Amino acid sequence: EHWWALAMVAQVLMVAEKPSIAQSIAKALGNGREEKRRAKIDCYEFDGTFRGQPARFRVTAVIGHVFSIDFESQFNNWGAVDPVDLFNAPVRRCEANPKARVVEHLKSEARGCEYLVLWLDCDREGENICFEVIDVTKKVLAKRGGRQIYRAKFSAVGRADILRAMSALDEPNQNEALSVDARQELDLRVGCAFTRFQTRYFQDKYGNLDSSLISYGPCQIPTLGFVVDRHDKIQHFTPETFWTVVPTVAPQNGGAALPLLWARGRVFDREIATMFLETVAPHKAAVVKSVVKKTDKRTRPQGLNTVEMLKIASKRLGMGPHHAMQVAERLYIQGFLSYPRTESTAYPQGFDVGNALRQHARNPYWGDYVSGLLREGHTNPRAGTDVGDHPPITPMRSATEADVGGGDAWRLYETIARHFIATLSPDCTFQRINACLQIGTELFFASGRRVLKPGFTAILTHRGSSSTAYDSDEEDEEDSSPTATLAALREGQSLAVASLTLREGKTSPPAYLSESELIDRMERNGIGTDASIAVHIENICNRNYVRIEAGRRVVPTPLGIALVHGYYKIDPELVMPTVRAHIEKQINLIAVGKQDFQSVVDHSIDNFIRKFKFFVENIGQMDELFEAAFSGLSESARRPLSKCGKCKRYMKLIPQRPVRLFCEACNETYTMPQNGSIKGGSAEKVCPVDGFELVIHQMGANDKAYFLCPCCYNEPPFAGVKEGMGCNSCPHPTCKYAMASNGVCPCSECDVGTYILDTTSAPKLRLCCNQCNSVIKIGSGEIHKMSLRRGEHCEDCGATNVHVVFHKAKTPLDAQGTEYDGCLVCDELLHGLCLASHARVTARRRGRGRGRGR
Repeated sequence: EHWWALAMVAQVLMVAEKPSIAQSIAKALGNGREEKRRAKIDCYEFDGTFRGQPARFRVTAVIGHVFSIDFESQFNNWGAVDPVDLFNAPVRRCEANPKARVVEHLKSEARGCEYLVLWLDCDREGENICFEVIDVTKKVLAKRGGRQIYRAKFSAVGRADILRAMSALDEPNQNEALSVDARQELDLRVGCAFTRFQTRYFQDKYGNLDSSLISYGPCQIPTLGFVVDRHDKIQHFTPETFWTVVPTVAPQNGGAALPLLWARGRVFDREIATMFLETVAPHKAAVVKSVVKKTDKRTRPQGLNTVEMLKIASKRLGMGPHHAMQVAERLYIQGFLSYPRTESTAYPQGFDVGNALRQHARNPYWGDYVSGLLREGHTNPRAGTDVGDHPPITPMRSATEADVGGGDAWRLYETIARHFIATLSPDCTFQRINACLQIGTELFFASGRRVLKPGFTAILTHRGSSSTAYDSDEEDEEDSSPTATLAALREGQSLAVASLTLREGKTSPPAYLSESELIDRMERNGIGTDASIAVHIENICNRNYVRIEAGRRVVPTPLGIALVHGYYKIDPELVMPTVRAHIEKQINLIAVGKQDFQSVVDHSIDNFIRKFKFFVENIGQMDELFEAAFSGLSESARRPLSKCGKCKRYMKLIPQRPVRLFCEACNETYTMPQNGSIKGGSAEKVCPVDGFELVIHQMGANDKAYFLCPCCYNEPPFAGVKEGMGCNSCPHPTCKYAMASNGVCPCSECDVGTYILDTTSAPKLRLCCNQCNSVIKIGSGEIHKMSLRRGEHCEDCGATNVHVVFHKAKTPLDAQGTEYDGCLVCDELLHGLCLASHARVTARRRGRGRGRGR
């Protein structure tokens, strides 16, 4: 009977996009009965019902994308592949995070299960990950008739939201997944082709570029173009001197003085301005010609979408868009916010905004305002756009600063919560007052406004100004006069002229774009999506194309300016937003099933092949701009460091990013690691493959170091080895600096690397992993020297045995012995001399091991 009961229980695997969301799902559906099981990624199990039958659930997660796409290995050698070949080179899917072993984990958890429920984020990237999970698990799911794969649609990870999604399971959307595939393939091919060509071309000619990669991206460069266009307007701006007549009048009742604005505005000729001043000067009174009072209102904001949230975070909170998205996603995972990636500004039908508002009635910061709003009846949200993805960003529960954790998380949560409450508040009503006054024959104006009903501005305040709605990009009109004095004016009234001046000023250029303005331009021109806009801005910062200055203003660097001007000279469409906007439209058609995936990719690739070839043929036009802005390699190079294996002359180090060695005789550069420092080796330390003198790459003053060959590092001589190979990873069988000669044992920290005896650290001794940051320091001065006994391995663990020579005065051996052979892992004496840094040392110690002292 027990066997029969088990056979009737359905086995259901549920997969979320992040482990924390998997935990929330398990808690909501398990009702406290979920059991946590340790695996490569934590798994939760509980009993329940699925589609009307008893079920055993397993809830686990992936870590973002399961797969990424890349070129086949033979196309990853920059020096051996013509960049134009990348447009048609074969691409393959590879595991996005091999160390996490997500594919192996999914197969293990799916084995024996009959159903798969996908709880990936409900956007296009999430749909794409759905099909990545399906591809991994469908072959190991237990076969049965009928439907086996389901999709949960949700916008928040609260218990009610999860239960609602579980009761209305849908199907994954393959068209949306394919649209992501199309964007990934286009960005890979176009970006890599242009990036490889221009990086190698300019880094081989100029030394002070201060960028390790001169990348091109179909979204990245148009984004940079907006910034450079504003820079050009500033540079080409010519200031002009102007004059304006500025009188001040004093009311008879002793009210505040009113500065007036001249109806003619500015005059750009001093003599003419002086003439008008002299015309006005004899008159000692100003007569009120008219006073117009008009009641107006500022409408409450719409629901908050991603782009608007990023603009507010930058403009009002001083938070960069990339950081703001990270904070918002963290708040979503913790259950404080709804899904933060949405294009909608209108709430869908059925969304209970009243219930969401009631949750804030007891909040210590804005609870009183919400309670009053509930008593009087909240206003319905404004009409907006509902694109059908997710509702506007909404606080899912009331929280305090302590609940959220303070800092930027609290500042962003408070902003979003106040914005949501403002969408349900009345409009702000105010009175505009415009007065026209005459002095002699000249007309002057004064204007102001006073708030009648603050409405939503009582909750959505900015620097204490209750009449300012800080969600709007519209600049507030500054009161040119005290409002109370202005409101008391009557037509025909005469006011004494208290002062009269001729004010001189100069026209000023526009300011550099703020991040908020840049985001707005990207959205209006179809550059990026709500999910990628922040990434594109972050990229141009990381590439040193722009820098962020005070007020979150985006200022281009000389490199960014030279690139954009060069693109404009060769092919303006490479920097203009029209090409990318067209591609985004085609990708959107794939997502809704109106366009074929392959036809969109093929058409776009054909277009960019033509553009790339034309760009290569005319690169000299961009080079002229670089030549004027940057120094050549010879001028940037410093001291001689290492001998070239081709001409046997010394190469010089270029310390600016990207760090390179430059051989002036051969006119060739060799890229070096970009972190740490590069030091010269010695004349006798030479690579046996190409004859280049080895250099030392050191990560820090007391951190790991290793030898590397400048030529092998850039052009590995062994099949299957990627660029960036140091001697500590070199598979050469006989070189005394290679891994085969210095490898001791597998790394206990990363499981993929090998501990290498660091021959650069003498007289200090240490083992350094050739894949991760794990370092094991050996001894504290008692060891004179250490060498590996090649061909001799520990019988217990397989590590290479070592030969140690101790100092006579510090030897731990009996009878003043100085020489000792043994295993660093298993031998108790040698293992006791090991001190881990950035890692732990694991060992199986058995007495004094098999060491031999002499």
